[in-house]
Amino acid sequence: MLPAALRRWLRRPKRSDSRLLSQFFFADERVTRVVAEINGLDAELDPQQYLVLLNQLHLSQAHLLAVLERIMEECIPTQRHSRDYLVKFPEELLVDSLGNHMLFAAECLLAGTFLEVEEVDGAQLRPQARNLLCSLELVRTVLREQSLSQPGSYPEPVRAVLIQFDRLFAEFELSYVSSLVAVKSPEEIYRQQEIIVLFCETVERALRLGYLTQEMIDGYEPLLMFTIPRLAIISGLLIYPEGPLSLERSPEQMSQVFSPFYNLLKRIRDLLRVLSAEELCLLERSLCTAELEDSCVPATSPAWGAAMPRADPPAPWGLLEVAHATPPPPTCTTQPGPPGAVDNPGTNSQWGLQPPESSPGTGLDATPGARCLELRSRYSSTKDMLHTLFVCISGVADQLQTNFASDLRSILKTVFKIVASQAESSEEPSASQEEDGDPCTADAPRVADCPLCSSPTEAAGLRRAAGACRLPEWVPDSTCSQCSACRSPFTLLRRRHHCRSCGKIFCARCSPHAAALPHYGQLKPVRVCTHCYTTHLSPAPRRARSQ
Repeated sequence: MLPAALRRWLRRPKRSDSRLLSQFFFADERVTRVVAEINGLDAELDPQQYLVLLNQLHLSQAHLLAVLERIMEECIPTQRHSRDYLVKFPEELLVDSLGNHMLFAAECLLAGTFLEVEEVDGAQLRPQARNLLCSLELVRTVLREQSLSQPGSYPEPVRAVLIQFDRLFAEFELSYVSSLVAVKSPEEIYRQQEIIVLFCETVERALRLGYLTQEMIDGYEPLLMFTIPRLAIISGLLIYPEGPLSLERSPEQMSQVFSPFYNLLKRIRDLLRVLSAEELCLLERSLCTAELEDSCVPATSPAWGAAMPRADPPAPWGLLEVAHATPPPPTCTTQPGPPGAVDNPGTNSQWGLQPPESSPGTGLDATPGARCLELRSRYSSTKDMLHTLFVCISGVADQLQTNFASDLRSILKTVFKIVASQAESSEEPSASQEEDGDPCTADAPRVADCPLCSSPTEAAGLRRAAGACRLPEWVPDSTCSQCSACRSPFTLLRRRHHCRSCGKIFCARCSPHAAALPHYGQLKPVRVCTHCYTTHLSPAPRRARSQ
């Protein structure tokens, strides 16, 4: 009979074998080899080599765990331990190397050299760490033997050890992370989901009122990180008073994201209830730091955040002039105007939208006339009151970026997935459509100052030509101070970009496309504005962007 070592060598799988058990064999062999090299090295004599081997050990263990994860997905897909607890973890912990970190923490706990957890927590985690590492060694032994005998099958003993290891790993992962960071309770997760709904309703309302555009959302405009939470505070306090920002409940019943600002939110709500329709619109447009046009704002007003020559009243309300030079008398007994009439969000809201007929002024909750007068009398002018609201709302929203950055990032990521435009599959135009004309331009809007729109015959000729047309004249940089599409002024951060199709100047948000222009001899994709991309280009140059 052949010796056992020779039999193992003869049954050794080939490196070209794509089966998971064969891949596991070589990954496990690599880990064993690195561990042997570390054990035979004197770290004090050669610390540099020790660090190199330690890094190799972490990489080989990560590869081993990745192969083991694929084996469990193939072998026991319906018997895996639940990982629903991962939604409780902070977002920054959900990385690919989390499993490798768990095993490293278990080894350190068992060796008594772990310093990240308290002593009491360490004593409770050590038995779990010991069981996890013993289970891992059993899994490695069983899978190694199976890869040498029948690498294409998973008998019942293999399934049993995999199920046990998966359960122990999940239990240790939850216990270990819970000892390091605050893990959300099911109630807090539900409250955070309510905030996501509120943010989505806020974005929908802002789109309807023209505060935001779908292009800003689809382009993931960075300013939306501040704009959406600011508008959501107004929506939560005024439009949906029974939602997640309801102040009728105690601070302990609110989400931990907004509960620290409970008293300040009460003051903000009281002031919001006495605003007129025009004042509320002016406040919301100012909170949308994207520079949108507003009839209440002078045409020459600088962008938000620009240096202000006046110190009284403070920016930004020092720029804004309202119709009343003195505080107007509150209209607490009149019928309301917007936002109830303008928004029209429907009566079947999840949080019971207050009917506008029962609200004074623009507030959605009844406030006695004397209370309105008393609140307005605290401020020297309407601008002063609006400035106070602007600072308070911005302060709360901006503090979320600092104190609850992970939660807010997770909320906004979900909101963008919901409200962003869904990509639609484009169909190839038929031959009859190409003969009759470009289907993309049949109903395309005409722009008065677009050189191609002003001459449809020339535009059609450009689409059919092949390198025979003269390049368009570029608008000089010195003659254009704002985007030709959205009219946003150019700044140090908002740069100028020429459209290679029409020659006009746009910002990056209004010229995000790239397409070949064969009629100009441009066979490689070049920058074009959204208008030319959707109006004057045929499908062939558009497809050239991805080729």
